[in-house]
Amino acid sequence: MEKFELTILGCGSATPTLRHFPTAQILNIREKLFLIDCAEGTQLQLRKGGFKFGAINHIFISHLHGDHCLGLPGLVSTFALSGRTHDIYIYAPVGAEALFRPMFDFFCGNIEFKIHIREFDTTETSEIYADRSLTVTAFSLVHRMPTCGFLFKETPLLPHIRKDMIDFLGIPHYAINGIKQGEGWTTSEGVFYPHEKLTKPSAPPRTFAYCSDTVPVFQNAALLEGVDLLFHEATFLEQDVARARQTLHSTALGAAKFAQAANAKQLVIGHFSARYTDEELLLAEAKAAFPNVALADELLTFKV
Repeated sequence: MEKFELTILGCGSATPTLRHFPTAQILNIREKLFLIDCAEGTQLQLRKGGFKFGAINHIFISHLHGDHCLGLPGLVSTFALSGRTHDIYIYAPVGAEALFRPMFDFFCGNIEFKIHIREFDTTETSEIYADRSLTVTAFSLVHRMPTCGFLFKETPLLPHIRKDMIDFLGIPHYAINGIKQGEGWTTSEGVFYPHEKLTKPSAPPRTFAYCSDTVPVFQNAALLEGVDLLFHEATFLEQDVARARQTLHSTALGAAKFAQAANAKQLVIGHFSARYTDEELLLAEAKAAFPNVALADELLTFKV
């Protein structure tokens, strides 16, 4: 099975600490690298993780709080200094163009690539990116400023043709692609074999959902139904739920209840408040409602 891996670059909340960098993640889908949020320190973490800067062409920003996007000007500046020539695409809420374009013009003058900033409305669910491998859908979250989550979904693969049937019927190579796309095959004796007899299903498309800073938004559960891997912020413990509500963040229990509502297969929690020195407490709280949960940590990779 081709690669589908999430690597945590930073999982702390608003301010960097000696234990955690602020938010950034890298998603590797079939060797295509997608950067999700870009806080301070992202470049350093990319280097520690052995990721090639030139392989990052698409960056997704959930919202314009500094602990999710202040690493972006420095990263793009490094792209320029490294001799990059291919374009970079940044997907971000409305307001990103006005915020970042002056910085890019000042720090990244005379570059040999274009910086495309593609803004979207965080109040709507919309497909913001698609290629032959996957689609990315942005969906609304509830935070102190316009914020969205992202659903990454593999494009379904064509079914596999049965090699035993190829050999048995002597199906020529030129007919194989058509059969994968739904055609049948008629033998020289006039016997017709439908597509379903000649193929077997491919693996179901894999999915990853990223729920950035937010309270749990249970209306999104249907959109994320059955998601393979869910990252959901869990800034606070339930004992600090009043603070969570005041700042529009989630508790570990709230994140777990959302994962349960979405029938997620695995939950990863992160964006931890610096007030907690023992994050196992957050893990235990989440596990009480959703057993298959893990703590995010720097350079930890989750495979789907």
